[in-house]
Order: sequence, then C-alpha cells, then structure tokens
Amino acid sequence: MSTWKPGCDHDQLIKRALVLAAIRDFFAEKSVLEVETPLLGITTGTDPQLDFFVTQLDRDAKNKALYLQTSPEFAMKRLLAAGSGSIFQICKAFRNGEIGRLHNPEFTILEWYRVGFDLEQLMQEVAELMFRLSDIFDIALSIEKYSYSEIFNHYTDLDALNFDLDSYRSFAIRRNHTDAERLCGEQHSVWLDFIFSHEVQPFLGKTGMVMIHSYPACQAALAKINDFNPLIAERVELFMNGVELGNGYFELTDPAEQERRFKQELRLREQQNLPKVVIDEKFLASLQAGLPSCAGIAIGLDRLLMVLNADTCLDEVLSFSHTRL
Repeated sequence: MSTWKPGCDHDQLIKRALVLAAIRDFFAEKSVLEVETPLLGITTGTDPQLDFFVTQLDRDAKNKALYLQTSPEFAMKRLLAAGSGSIFQICKAFRNGEIGRLHNPEFTILEWYRVGFDLEQLMQEVAELMFRLSDIFDIALSIEKYSYSEIFNHYTDLDALNFDLDSYRSFAIRRNHTDAERLCGEQHSVWLDFIFSHEVQPFLGKTGMVMIHSYPACQAALAKINDFNPLIAERVELFMNGVELGNGYFELTDPAEQERRFKQELRLREQQNLPKVVIDEKFLASLQAGLPSCAGIAIGLDRLLMVLNADTCLDEVLSFSHTRL
C-alpha cells in the first residue's frame, strides 16, 4: 500500500515558502510586475524535444484540444507586446514523459522578462537573485561565467561553432559512445546536445553555480543571433552540481525569423514521427505587433531548491511527486 505522507520534510516546506517570498520581494523592489497566464492553451510549443499533455474540451461537438503548457513563455510575451513592462511569474508547467531523479511531469517554474535588458544585464540580475536565495540555505555561493565555445573545447577539444562531423564522430568513438552516430546523424545541434550532456554538463558547477552563454546559433531556440558573429546565439543556461537549472535568451523579436524556426521544428517533428502540433498564431501576431527589446529566463524552482539544499532527488523537495499521487 502506498504511503499518504509527503515526500519532503517540514523543513523543506519552510524553505520553499521562504524562497517564494524572497523572489517576490526581490522583484517588488525592482518594480517588476507579477502576472498569471493560463495553464491550459489551445496550442503548445513546437519544440521536438518537449512532449506535452493534451485533454479535450467536450462542451461542443468539436472536441477542441487543450494543452497543459510546457512553459508560460508565449503568453507572457503576448503581455509584453501589449505593454505590460517587465514581468515575472511563478507557476506550474507540465512536460510529458519526463520522470526521474531530476524530472517530475508537473513542476514549478520561475520565469521573468526585463524590458530593455540585454543578455549580460540579465545574467547580472540572475546572479543577484541567486545570491539572495543562497542566504536562505546559509551557503556562500560562487558564480562563474563561460562561453559555450570555450567550455565545450575545454572538455572535448572540439570546435562547437564550426561543425566537423568526422571530428565529432572520432571523439564519440574514443569516449565509447557507440550509439552517438545513430542518434545524432549529421545534425550539428543534436551532436552538441549529446556530447555536452555526456562530457561537459556533469562537471559544471561542482564548486558553485555556472552560467554558460553565447550558444552556437544552431541552438538559438527563441534567442537572437549575435549582431557581430552569426555563429553565436544570445542564449544562457544555468548549472549547478551538473544539473541544468535555467535557460534564458536575449529574446528574438523578428516574427518572420520566429515563424521560420517554428516551421523547421515542425519538419523535425514530422521526421521523428512525433505528435502533430500547430504554430501559435496569436504569439506570432504579438511579435508582428511589436515585442519590445527584452531578455528573459526560466528557472526550475524544484531543481534549484534541490541543489541549494544539497539534495540528490526532486522527491526530497516536493510535497507530492508523481510517485506519491
């Protein structure tokens, strides 16, 4: 018989409450508006790496599909385009098929957007918030910054920006990644994901927190391409103890480029026989109306609580994970 008791102890509940209060105080001091957006939507993201939960609205014969959102990003950007100014949100997000030590299908996310910020200013604010939150856990947090290219080369001797399939293939063979070529094919982005996750990420943030910025352009996602180097995207990710905690961008504001990227992701979904989705036309319309220049980031709060408290599993910081439902 499964237990009815929560997975985390009372101390964890207190720390979570303190973290949530500290986040709200932090943004209140900066006059950043807290907002709420729907957890259900009539569309979902096109990213082929994310699976989703879908349900049906049965009040009419059309049986309209509704999707639990994998991120509040598109709705928050519609608010930005409507003139909200800088905003933040603490909410639940949902990703299907993600279960394990570092994954729960329902998780808590902190996402914020700063109008007028570039990526460097965003990273500075992230560091400021992380220092504030680390005080709750009585730890002296250090933060280091590296470009993707330099950290990738440091651990692999490979060039992250200029793709050479033979070099990547030879490296994988030397490291005993016998399934790499089958999984990655000739796709630069997929090779980067594979090698980074196996050979770089496990070593990041062993003595503190690490920000990896200036990603290869093939991994731009929703980030702008650097004005001076078309091989680089204005993207940052946050790591601690080998765990990815957050993903941020100097946000793409060009609707035509965003639509092109969406269509490319749809083609990848089709090639991989993934469930069909449609492009969020209202999000594209908001870009057409004018998304202000801004930078934003999403941070998984459950993972952040886990690493700051030196725990090893999300179950230790969640009241009721999927294993206790």
